[in-house]
Amino acid sequence: MMTLLALIASLGLIIIAAIHLLWALGYWWPIKDETALARAVVGTKGITKMPGAVACSMVVVALLFGAAWAWLPDMALKSMGLFGIAVVFQIRAAIAYAPFMKRMSPEQPFRRLDETYYAPLCIVFGVIFMILAGAAAA
Repeated sequence: MMTLLALIASLGLIIIAAIHLLWALGYWWPIKDETALARAVVGTKGITKMPGAVACSMVVVALLFGAAWAWLPDMALKSMGLFGIAVVFQIRAAIAYAPFMKRMSPEQPFRRLDETYYAPLCIVFGVIFMILAGAAAA
């Protein structure tokens, strides 16, 4: 069961990392118009450009780090890292619904997508990583 959860989490993060890599390379997908894509995936007030290659690449590295961490041998460091990853995902999910985040990123369709898809996906990742952390600690 833990192997299946690790596989689901890793594959999901690798797919999301691949999309961020496309953006880092300047390939706008799945929306070809840069402004429309930025409004859908970033959503900050008045945004017209996607984040730069460095910012997108940093997200790629972080996501791949999370995807790989689940496959470390069981030890205390693995458990603590998985717990930390879970906390990051849960915080990301929670702030999607916070009033300050709604003020910072009011653009549509991001606001709707964040509350309907992005944040719930972060909750799922957070729960999976919390389960994996518990299993690694046992």
